[in-house]
Amino acid sequence: DANSVITYQISSGNTRNRFSITSQSGGGLISLALPLDYKLERQYLLTIAASDGTRQDTAQVIVNVTDANTHRPVFQSSHYTVNVNEDRPVGTTVVVISATDEDTGENARITYLMEDSIPQFRIAAETGAVTTQMELDYEDQVSYTLAITARDNGIPQKSDTTYLEILVSDVNDNAPQFLRDSYQGSVYEDVPAFTSVLQVSATDRDSGLNGRVFYTFQGGDDGDGDFIIESTSGIVRTLRRLDRENVPLYALRAFAVDKGVPAKRTPVEIQVTVLDVNDNPPVFERDEFDIFVEENSPIGLVVARITATDPDEGTNAQIMYQIVEGNIPEVFQLDIFSGELTALADLDYETKAEYVMVVQATSAPLVSRATVHVRLRDVNDNVPQLKNFEILFNNYITNRSGSFPGGVIGRIPAHDPDVSDSLTYAFEQGNDLNLVLLDPRSGDLRLSPALDNNRPLEAVMRVSVSDGVHSATAQCTLRVTVITDEMLSNSITLRLADMSQERFLSPLLNRFLEGVAAVLATPRHRVVLFNIQTDTDVGTARILNVSLSALLPPSSGHGPRFFSSEELQERLYLNRSLLAEISAQRVLPFDDNVCLREPCENYMRCVSVLQFDSSAPFLASDTILFRPIHPVTGLRCRCPPGFTGDYCETEIDLCYSSPCGNNGRCRSREGGYTCECHEDFTGERCELSARGGRCAPGVCRNGGTCLNLLVGGFRCQCPPGHYEKPFCTMSTRSFPPRSFLTFRGLRQRFHFTLALTFATKERDGLLLYNGRFNEKHDFVALEIVGEQVQLTFSAGETTTTVSPFVPGGVSDGQWHRVQLHYYNK
Repeated sequence: DANSVITYQISSGNTRNRFSITSQSGGGLISLALPLDYKLERQYLLTIAASDGTRQDTAQVIVNVTDANTHRPVFQSSHYTVNVNEDRPVGTTVVVISATDEDTGENARITYLMEDSIPQFRIAAETGAVTTQMELDYEDQVSYTLAITARDNGIPQKSDTTYLEILVSDVNDNAPQFLRDSYQGSVYEDVPAFTSVLQVSATDRDSGLNGRVFYTFQGGDDGDGDFIIESTSGIVRTLRRLDRENVPLYALRAFAVDKGVPAKRTPVEIQVTVLDVNDNPPVFERDEFDIFVEENSPIGLVVARITATDPDEGTNAQIMYQIVEGNIPEVFQLDIFSGELTALADLDYETKAEYVMVVQATSAPLVSRATVHVRLRDVNDNVPQLKNFEILFNNYITNRSGSFPGGVIGRIPAHDPDVSDSLTYAFEQGNDLNLVLLDPRSGDLRLSPALDNNRPLEAVMRVSVSDGVHSATAQCTLRVTVITDEMLSNSITLRLADMSQERFLSPLLNRFLEGVAAVLATPRHRVVLFNIQTDTDVGTARILNVSLSALLPPSSGHGPRFFSSEELQERLYLNRSLLAEISAQRVLPFDDNVCLREPCENYMRCVSVLQFDSSAPFLASDTILFRPIHPVTGLRCRCPPGFTGDYCETEIDLCYSSPCGNNGRCRSREGGYTCECHEDFTGERCELSARGGRCAPGVCRNGGTCLNLLVGGFRCQCPPGHYEKPFCTMSTRSFPPRSFLTFRGLRQRFHFTLALTFATKERDGLLLYNGRFNEKHDFVALEIVGEQVQLTFSAGETTTTVSPFVPGGVSDGQWHRVQLHYYNK
């Protein structure tokens, strides 16, 4: 109809009243009443009713809702944090970042991008995967912040931005680094242990334990343990005393090590120079130097250069030289700097063949010493020396064969100061009978067998010696002395103190013989010395035993007679001081006779027996060749007169047979008896009568002369003095001060009686002494001590003193009698 008005309305399908419809220009205009939501409704089926008032019609309108870019992409968080190790390779995915968009389709398709260009990372536009595109280094940068945008593809595009913090995790990828490529230090060699030398230092760019550094020599070089390094400070210290002379320079190798896993280490070279101190003395090449120089070398000659070395260096090694011993007088000079040894005086081999000096090398304050032997080489500039000499051959003829010395008895005592010379020897005259046989090259002497007889001999010869350039001559005297048994049986042995065989022979032999002759009042040629022998039983003492015998002075009417051994012993002992003064030798007390040791049992008497050995070799000095006859001492035990029994155990009274005639009185004594005769009778048994007998040898005592009387009998004419008639005896004697009378000593007794009468006013004095000649052991001494008589005696072990008391004493000028009786078995 033309005038109809059509109205429209939505009859159904308008869920949530999203749409409205209005009439417009005859049609119906569907419009949105409320916003659509694609997520809630994606299609509407609307039923539209058209009505003109009377009539209506319906139609269906399908409204498809399409998505509109209504939502922006949204990240789940506005800030992301991730960790990544710095050693991850390039291309490693660090994280995948994603955003959501509630739109659909293109509106919901998201593209990812980084706002800033960070070259280390890239992001995948489609996936949001963040990956590395460069190597990371914690030490350069420890974190990165990326602004990442998620953008949709709607129109208009919408986006969201988040921030991604990437933390780079440190790994131990850096080795420690020393601050220097190498280190140098120095230290004196005498510093104590644990002295600081230098300090090393290293850094590590890593962090934490990876960057913590310690120091060590382990695996390196610590100078064979001479150094240590402090692990935390890096200070290098000495571990013990150093010795520059051993190791002057150390090349050490230390390590800086971090504490990462695995640990990284870096080596460094350390050079330590050991500085010198003067701790080494100079050192000579040898402790002793032997230098050979020809004698007569010119003064000023440099004979040697003696040097030392000093292992120190610089001024510490400067050495100065000097002679500190052995150069007195000053014969040599040693240059203080060069060590040249120069002769300052004439060098004569014969004056001194060797000089021994001690030289000192000084590196102040240290010194070393060496001994220098300057030995002179001999040249033939001296004449051979030869003195007059004697060959004293004591020839003891025995029945034993082979006693004659057939071998070399010695050599000519020639001496050439030039030791390099060879001498030749010859007899020039006096040896026509060849009594002495001579080796011309060695100078050895032998005796001719023609001398093997019992005839004494003296021959004088002339001997020459030559060294090829110079020669010398001297006189040789051969004296052959025949030694008899009588001579030996009447001999004694003297002991000389501090004496050697050589010194006694030259020059003391002649003085000794002169001294003995003077003491004995006999001519010197009547003293025969036949043995010289060193005493080997006295340890280290130098004692010489000298054996001799002597003839009595010549007297008319008597042939040659020898002093008995006892008389020789007593005379020489009592005159020891005179003998020592003349002979310049100290005579010791006689040695113990073997019998003095009392080896025999019971009443047996010991008899000393001397035997003699004639096979001893010659002794030599520079002027005498002497052939000794050695005595060999033995003993025998005999039963003496007056004793009997199988073992000499019984003593006999020898007065039992009344042996004394003319009514003499018999007094028994050990081993015999003594007759006490009546007046005018004498003799051992009172057999001589001065009234009716005639003179007999020895009847007049003390040098008295016996005169026969015409009427019978005889009388004694006594010499001047206090001698008593009729037989010139002496029973009383006065003594001025410091005088004495000697008798033959009492021998070994088992019992004896001594009696004497004396008068004196002296408070002290010696009445009688009987003892051995060695001033010890057995003796008897009767003395006046403090006006009282005192007896002192010893039997060989202990000394005993007996002091009887006499009222008023014995020093009153009156006669006193003392009797001593001794008995021992």
